[in-house]
Amino acid sequence: MTSISKSRWPAARGALLALTAAVLFGISTPLVQRWGVDVGPFTTAALLYAGAAFAGALLGRGVDREARVERHDLPRLLAMAAAGAVIGPVALAWGLQRTSATSASLMLTLEALFTAVLAWWFYRESMGRRVWAAMLMLVAGGAVLILDQSRDSGSRLLGLLAVLVATAAWGLDNTLSRALAERDPGQVVVVKAVLGATATACVAWVVGESWPSRSATLALLLVGATGYGLSLRFYLLAQRAFGAGRTGSVFAFAPFVGASLAVALGDHTVSWMMVAGGALMLSGVVLHLVESHGHEHSHEAMEHEHAHVHDDDHHDHAHAELPTGAHSHRHRHEARRHRHPHVPDAHHTHRH
Repeated sequence: MTSISKSRWPAARGALLALTAAVLFGISTPLVQRWGVDVGPFTTAALLYAGAAFAGALLGRGVDREARVERHDLPRLLAMAAAGAVIGPVALAWGLQRTSATSASLMLTLEALFTAVLAWWFYRESMGRRVWAAMLMLVAGGAVLILDQSRDSGSRLLGLLAVLVATAAWGLDNTLSRALAERDPGQVVVVKAVLGATATACVAWVVGESWPSRSATLALLLVGATGYGLSLRFYLLAQRAFGAGRTGSVFAFAPFVGASLAVALGDHTVSWMMVAGGALMLSGVVLHLVESHGHEHSHEAMEHEHAHVHDDDHHDHAHAELPTGAHSHRHRHEARRHRHPHVPDAHHTHRH
Protein backbone atom coordinates (compact mmCIF):
# COMPACT_ATOMS: atom_id res chain seq x y z
CA MET A 1 0.00 0.00 0.00
CA THR A 2 1.23 3.48 -0.78
CA SER A 3 0.15 6.78 0.72
CA ILE A 4 0.14 10.09 -1.10
CA SER A 5 -0.13 13.61 0.20
CA LYS A 6 -3.12 15.37 -1.28
CA SER A 7 -4.86 18.64 -0.64
CA ARG A 8 -7.67 18.57 1.91
CA TRP A 9 -9.88 20.05 -0.79
CA PRO A 10 -9.28 17.93 -3.92
CA ALA A 11 -12.47 19.30 -5.45
CA ALA A 12 -11.33 22.95 -5.53
CA ARG A 13 -10.61 23.04 -9.28
CA GLY A 14 -13.82 21.21 -10.14
CA ALA A 15 -15.84 23.51 -7.89
CA LEU A 16 -14.41 26.62 -9.57
CA LEU A 17 -15.20 25.25 -13.04
CA ALA A 18 -18.73 24.28 -11.99
CA LEU A 19 -19.30 27.68 -10.37
CA THR A 20 -18.25 29.43 -13.58
CA ALA A 21 -20.69 27.25 -15.51
CA ALA A 22 -23.37 28.07 -12.95
CA VAL A 23 -22.95 31.83 -13.25
CA LEU A 24 -23.10 31.68 -17.06
CA PHE A 25 -26.22 29.51 -17.04
CA GLY A 26 -27.84 31.35 -14.15
CA ILE A 27 -27.93 34.71 -15.88
CA SER A 28 -29.39 33.08 -18.98
CA THR A 29 -32.77 32.17 -17.43
CA PRO A 30 -34.20 35.68 -16.88
CA LEU A 31 -32.67 36.76 -20.21
CA VAL A 32 -34.44 33.91 -22.03
CA GLN A 33 -37.71 35.07 -20.46
CA ARG A 34 -37.09 38.69 -21.48
CA TRP A 35 -36.09 37.97 -25.08
CA GLY A 36 -38.32 34.93 -25.54
CA VAL A 37 -41.59 36.83 -25.20
CA ASP A 38 -43.95 35.72 -27.99
CA VAL A 39 -41.27 33.37 -29.36
CA GLY A 40 -42.30 29.73 -29.70
CA PRO A 41 -40.61 27.27 -27.30
CA PHE A 42 -39.11 25.16 -30.11
CA THR A 43 -37.77 28.24 -31.88
CA THR A 44 -36.29 29.49 -28.60
CA ALA A 45 -34.58 26.14 -28.00
CA ALA A 46 -33.26 26.05 -31.57
CA LEU A 47 -31.72 29.52 -31.28
CA LEU A 48 -30.19 28.79 -27.87
CA TYR A 49 -28.46 25.65 -29.08
CA ALA A 50 -27.47 27.18 -32.41
CA GLY A 51 -25.59 29.75 -30.34
CA ALA A 52 -24.14 26.96 -28.21
CA ALA A 53 -22.91 25.13 -31.33
CA PHE A 54 -21.19 28.29 -32.57
CA ALA A 55 -19.47 28.81 -29.20
CA GLY A 56 -18.36 25.19 -29.08
CA ALA A 57 -16.92 25.31 -32.59
CA LEU A 58 -15.14 28.61 -31.93
CA LEU A 59 -13.60 27.50 -28.62
CA GLY A 60 -12.68 24.06 -29.91
CA ARG A 61 -10.49 25.30 -32.76
CA GLY A 62 -6.89 24.20 -32.46
CA VAL A 63 -7.44 21.89 -29.50
CA ASP A 64 -5.05 18.95 -29.94
CA ARG A 65 -4.56 17.79 -26.35
CA GLU A 66 -7.96 16.20 -25.79
CA ALA A 67 -9.40 12.75 -26.48
CA ARG A 68 -11.65 12.96 -29.54
CA VAL A 69 -15.31 11.95 -29.70
CA GLU A 70 -15.61 8.47 -31.22
CA ARG A 71 -18.31 6.82 -33.31
CA HIS A 72 -19.53 4.61 -30.47
CA ASP A 73 -20.27 7.78 -28.45
CA LEU A 74 -23.07 8.76 -30.87
CA PRO A 75 -25.94 6.89 -29.13
CA ARG A 76 -25.10 8.59 -25.85
CA LEU A 77 -24.84 11.98 -27.57
CA LEU A 78 -28.23 11.43 -29.20
CA ALA A 79 -29.76 10.69 -25.78
CA MET A 80 -28.04 13.75 -24.29
CA ALA A 81 -29.36 15.94 -27.10
CA ALA A 82 -32.90 14.58 -26.72
CA ALA A 83 -32.96 15.21 -22.97
CA GLY A 84 -30.78 18.31 -22.63
CA ALA A 85 -31.10 20.12 -25.96
CA VAL A 86 -34.73 19.36 -26.82
CA ILE A 87 -36.90 18.47 -23.81
CA GLY A 88 -35.03 20.67 -21.30
CA PRO A 89 -34.94 24.00 -23.18
CA VAL A 90 -38.40 23.57 -24.73
CA ALA A 91 -39.96 22.89 -21.31
CA LEU A 92 -38.06 25.84 -19.80
CA ALA A 93 -39.07 28.24 -22.59
CA TRP A 94 -42.72 27.17 -22.31
CA GLY A 95 -42.66 27.47 -18.54
CA LEU A 96 -40.96 30.88 -18.50
CA GLN A 97 -43.85 32.33 -20.51
CA ARG A 98 -46.26 31.28 -17.76
CA THR A 99 -44.45 31.80 -14.45
CA SER A 100 -42.10 34.33 -12.90
CA ALA A 101 -38.40 34.30 -13.74
CA THR A 102 -37.52 34.31 -10.04
CA SER A 103 -39.53 31.22 -9.13
CA ALA A 104 -38.43 29.45 -12.32
CA SER A 105 -34.78 30.20 -11.56
CA LEU A 106 -35.11 28.85 -8.03
CA MET A 107 -36.93 25.72 -9.24
CA LEU A 108 -33.94 24.94 -11.45
CA THR A 109 -32.06 24.10 -8.24
CA LEU A 110 -33.78 20.71 -8.37
CA GLU A 111 -31.53 19.86 -11.31
CA ALA A 112 -28.90 19.12 -8.64
CA LEU A 113 -31.27 16.67 -6.96
CA PHE A 114 -31.96 14.73 -10.14
CA THR A 115 -28.27 14.77 -11.10
CA ALA A 116 -27.04 13.55 -7.70
CA VAL A 117 -29.63 10.78 -7.38
CA LEU A 118 -29.07 9.56 -10.95
CA ALA A 119 -25.28 9.70 -10.47
CA TRP A 120 -25.69 7.58 -7.34
CA TRP A 121 -27.99 5.19 -9.20
CA PHE A 122 -25.94 4.78 -12.38
CA TYR A 123 -22.36 5.35 -11.19
CA ARG A 124 -22.65 4.63 -7.46
CA GLU A 125 -21.14 7.99 -6.60
CA SER A 126 -20.91 8.22 -2.82
CA MET A 127 -23.84 9.85 -1.02
CA GLY A 128 -23.49 9.93 2.76
CA ARG A 129 -26.06 11.08 5.30
CA ARG A 130 -25.04 14.71 4.86
CA VAL A 131 -25.66 14.54 1.10
CA TRP A 132 -29.04 12.86 1.55
CA ALA A 133 -29.98 15.58 4.05
CA ALA A 134 -28.97 18.17 1.45
CA MET A 135 -31.19 16.47 -1.13
CA LEU A 136 -34.15 16.55 1.28
CA MET A 137 -33.65 20.29 1.72
CA LEU A 138 -33.76 20.74 -2.05
CA VAL A 139 -37.00 18.75 -2.25
CA ALA A 140 -38.52 20.76 0.61
CA GLY A 141 -37.55 24.03 -1.07
CA GLY A 142 -39.07 22.90 -4.37
CA ALA A 143 -42.31 21.92 -2.61
CA VAL A 144 -42.54 25.38 -1.02
CA LEU A 145 -42.11 27.02 -4.44
CA ILE A 146 -44.88 24.87 -5.93
CA LEU A 147 -47.21 25.76 -3.06
CA ASP A 148 -46.38 29.44 -3.53
CA GLN A 149 -47.20 29.41 -7.24
CA SER A 150 -50.36 27.36 -6.74
CA ARG A 151 -51.80 30.20 -4.64
CA ASP A 152 -51.83 32.64 -7.58
CA SER A 153 -53.14 30.91 -10.68
CA GLY A 154 -53.26 27.59 -12.45
CA SER A 155 -51.18 28.87 -15.37
CA ARG A 156 -48.32 29.89 -13.08
CA LEU A 157 -48.35 26.47 -11.47
CA LEU A 158 -48.28 24.79 -14.89
CA GLY A 159 -45.36 26.99 -15.89
CA LEU A 160 -43.43 26.01 -12.78
CA LEU A 161 -44.18 22.32 -13.34
CA ALA A 162 -42.83 22.69 -16.88
CA VAL A 163 -39.60 24.07 -15.39
CA LEU A 164 -39.57 21.02 -13.11
CA VAL A 165 -39.70 18.81 -16.22
CA ALA A 166 -36.73 20.77 -17.59
CA THR A 167 -34.73 20.10 -14.42
CA ALA A 168 -35.40 16.37 -14.67
CA ALA A 169 -34.36 16.36 -18.34
CA TRP A 170 -31.14 18.25 -17.59
CA GLY A 171 -30.44 15.98 -14.63
CA LEU A 172 -30.58 13.00 -16.99
CA ASP A 173 -28.44 14.88 -19.51
CA ASN A 174 -25.84 15.62 -16.82
CA THR A 175 -25.72 11.98 -15.79
CA LEU A 176 -25.34 10.75 -19.36
CA SER A 177 -22.60 13.29 -20.06
CA ARG A 178 -20.49 11.95 -17.18
CA ALA A 179 -19.27 9.12 -19.41
CA LEU A 180 -18.04 11.70 -21.97
CA ALA A 181 -16.28 13.94 -19.47
CA GLU A 182 -12.89 12.72 -20.71
CA ARG A 183 -13.67 13.61 -24.33
CA ASP A 184 -12.85 16.95 -25.95
CA PRO A 185 -15.50 19.23 -24.38
CA GLY A 186 -15.60 21.42 -27.48
CA GLN A 187 -16.55 18.46 -29.66
CA VAL A 188 -19.17 17.27 -27.19
CA VAL A 189 -20.75 20.73 -27.06
CA VAL A 190 -20.83 21.06 -30.85
CA VAL A 191 -22.31 17.61 -31.55
CA LYS A 192 -24.96 17.88 -28.83
CA ALA A 193 -25.88 21.45 -29.76
CA VAL A 194 -26.12 20.75 -33.50
CA LEU A 195 -28.34 17.73 -32.87
CA GLY A 196 -30.58 19.69 -30.51
CA ALA A 197 -30.80 22.81 -32.69
CA THR A 198 -31.61 20.76 -35.78
CA ALA A 199 -34.35 18.75 -34.06
CA THR A 200 -36.06 21.75 -32.44
CA ALA A 201 -35.79 23.87 -35.61
CA CYS A 202 -37.50 21.10 -37.62
CA VAL A 203 -40.32 20.82 -35.08
CA ALA A 204 -40.71 24.61 -34.98
CA TRP A 205 -41.12 24.62 -38.76
CA VAL A 206 -43.59 21.73 -38.73
CA VAL A 207 -45.84 23.31 -36.07
CA GLY A 208 -45.65 26.69 -37.78
CA GLU A 209 -43.93 28.81 -35.14
CA SER A 210 -43.14 32.29 -36.46
CA TRP A 211 -39.57 33.60 -36.65
CA PRO A 212 -38.74 36.24 -34.00
CA SER A 213 -37.43 39.75 -34.64
CA ARG A 214 -33.79 40.34 -35.52
CA SER A 215 -32.99 41.70 -32.06
CA ALA A 216 -34.62 38.74 -30.30
CA THR A 217 -32.83 36.31 -32.62
CA LEU A 218 -29.41 37.83 -31.95
CA ALA A 219 -30.07 38.05 -28.22
CA LEU A 220 -31.13 34.39 -27.94
CA LEU A 221 -28.14 33.28 -30.02
CA LEU A 222 -25.81 35.20 -27.69
CA VAL A 223 -27.50 33.81 -24.59
CA GLY A 224 -27.16 30.32 -26.06
CA ALA A 225 -23.47 30.83 -26.84
CA THR A 226 -22.63 31.85 -23.26
CA GLY A 227 -25.31 30.29 -21.06
CA TYR A 228 -25.52 26.96 -22.90
CA GLY A 229 -22.37 26.54 -25.01
CA LEU A 230 -19.61 28.04 -22.86
CA SER A 231 -21.40 26.96 -19.68
CA LEU A 232 -21.61 23.34 -20.91
CA ARG A 233 -17.90 23.35 -21.71
CA PHE A 234 -17.03 24.37 -18.15
CA TYR A 235 -19.60 21.89 -16.81
CA LEU A 236 -17.96 18.97 -18.63
CA LEU A 237 -14.53 19.98 -17.37
CA ALA A 238 -15.94 20.13 -13.83
CA GLN A 239 -17.43 16.64 -14.17
CA ARG A 240 -14.01 15.42 -15.24
CA ALA A 241 -12.51 16.95 -12.12
CA PHE A 242 -14.92 15.74 -9.45
CA GLY A 243 -17.87 13.75 -10.74
CA ALA A 244 -21.45 14.28 -11.82
CA GLY A 245 -23.15 14.59 -8.43
CA ARG A 246 -20.84 17.22 -6.99
CA THR A 247 -20.77 19.18 -10.23
CA GLY A 248 -24.55 19.24 -10.08
CA SER A 249 -24.46 20.55 -6.52
CA VAL A 250 -22.10 23.45 -7.29
CA PHE A 251 -24.06 24.15 -10.46
CA ALA A 252 -27.12 24.51 -8.23
CA PHE A 253 -25.88 28.03 -7.43
CA ALA A 254 -27.02 28.98 -10.96
CA PRO A 255 -30.68 29.42 -9.95
CA PHE A 256 -29.75 31.90 -7.22
CA VAL A 257 -27.72 33.91 -9.72
CA GLY A 258 -30.71 33.85 -12.06
CA ALA A 259 -33.19 34.79 -9.32
CA SER A 260 -31.01 37.74 -8.24
CA LEU A 261 -30.80 39.00 -11.82
CA ALA A 262 -34.55 38.55 -12.30
CA VAL A 263 -35.24 40.74 -9.27
CA ALA A 264 -32.71 43.31 -10.51
CA LEU A 265 -34.49 43.36 -13.88
CA GLY A 266 -37.79 44.21 -12.21
CA ASP A 267 -39.48 40.95 -11.24
CA HIS A 268 -41.74 41.97 -8.33
CA THR A 269 -43.39 38.59 -7.75
CA VAL A 270 -41.10 37.66 -4.86
CA SER A 271 -43.04 36.43 -1.80
CA TRP A 272 -42.04 35.23 1.65
CA MET A 273 -42.72 31.63 0.56
CA MET A 274 -40.40 32.07 -2.41
CA VAL A 275 -37.68 33.39 -0.10
CA ALA A 276 -38.25 30.47 2.30
CA GLY A 277 -38.03 27.93 -0.51
CA GLY A 278 -34.88 29.54 -1.85
CA ALA A 279 -33.31 29.53 1.63
CA LEU A 280 -34.01 25.79 2.01
CA MET A 281 -32.47 25.09 -1.39
CA LEU A 282 -29.42 27.23 -0.69
CA SER A 283 -28.89 25.42 2.63
CA GLY A 284 -29.03 22.09 0.81
CA VAL A 285 -26.47 23.21 -1.76
CA VAL A 286 -24.05 24.45 0.91
CA LEU A 287 -24.49 21.27 2.98
CA HIS A 288 -23.57 19.13 -0.01
CA LEU A 289 -20.53 21.22 -0.83
CA VAL A 290 -18.91 20.97 2.60
CA GLU A 291 -18.85 17.17 2.40
CA SER A 292 -15.36 15.70 2.85
CA HIS A 293 -14.69 12.18 1.60
CA GLY A 294 -11.52 10.15 2.09
CA HIS A 295 -10.71 6.53 2.86
CA GLU A 296 -8.42 3.70 1.84
CA HIS A 297 -9.37 2.54 -1.64
CA SER A 298 -8.11 0.37 -4.47
CA HIS A 299 -7.51 1.17 -8.13
CA GLU A 300 -7.87 -1.72 -10.52
CA ALA A 301 -5.56 -1.87 -13.52
CA MET A 302 -7.13 0.03 -16.40
CA GLU A 303 -6.31 1.53 -19.78
CA HIS A 304 -8.01 4.60 -21.24
CA GLU A 305 -7.43 7.92 -22.99
CA HIS A 306 -8.01 11.44 -21.71
CA ALA A 307 -6.19 14.72 -21.17
CA HIS A 308 -3.84 14.41 -18.19
CA VAL A 309 -0.68 15.71 -16.52
CA HIS A 310 2.05 13.88 -14.60
CA ASP A 311 1.98 15.69 -11.26
CA ASP A 312 -1.32 14.36 -9.87
CA ASP A 313 -0.02 11.10 -8.31
CA HIS A 314 -2.16 8.99 -10.65
CA HIS A 315 -0.20 9.27 -13.92
CA ASP A 316 3.30 7.89 -13.57
CA HIS A 317 3.69 6.12 -16.92
CA ALA A 318 6.88 6.73 -18.86
CA HIS A 319 7.51 8.89 -21.94
CA ALA A 320 10.59 8.99 -24.14
CA GLU A 321 10.37 12.76 -23.63
CA LEU A 322 7.98 13.99 -20.93
CA PRO A 323 5.39 16.37 -22.48
CA THR A 324 4.88 19.80 -20.99
CA GLY A 325 1.44 20.39 -19.51
CA ALA A 326 -1.74 18.52 -20.41
CA HIS A 327 -1.68 15.99 -23.21
CA SER A 328 -3.84 13.10 -24.36
CA HIS A 329 -2.98 9.57 -25.41
CA ARG A 330 -3.96 6.05 -24.46
CA HIS A 331 -2.19 5.01 -21.26
CA ARG A 332 -2.31 2.31 -18.61
CA HIS A 333 -2.77 2.51 -14.85
CA GLU A 334 -1.36 -0.30 -12.75
CA ALA A 335 -3.34 -1.62 -9.80
CA ARG A 336 -2.63 0.20 -6.54
CA ARG A 337 -4.11 0.85 -3.12
CA HIS A 338 -3.80 4.06 -1.10
CA ARG A 339 -5.62 6.59 1.03
CA HIS A 340 -6.32 10.27 0.34
CA PRO A 341 -9.25 12.71 0.13
CA HIS A 342 -10.91 12.18 -3.24
CA VAL A 343 -13.98 12.79 -5.33
CA PRO A 344 -15.72 10.55 -7.91
CA ASP A 345 -13.62 11.60 -10.89
CA ALA A 346 -12.57 9.26 -13.71
CA HIS A 347 -10.00 7.56 -11.45
CA HIS A 348 -12.22 7.15 -8.38
CA THR A 349 -15.31 5.27 -9.51
CA HIS A 350 -15.01 2.56 -6.86
CA ARG A 351 -18.11 1.30 -5.10
CA HIS A 352 -18.95 2.15 -1.50
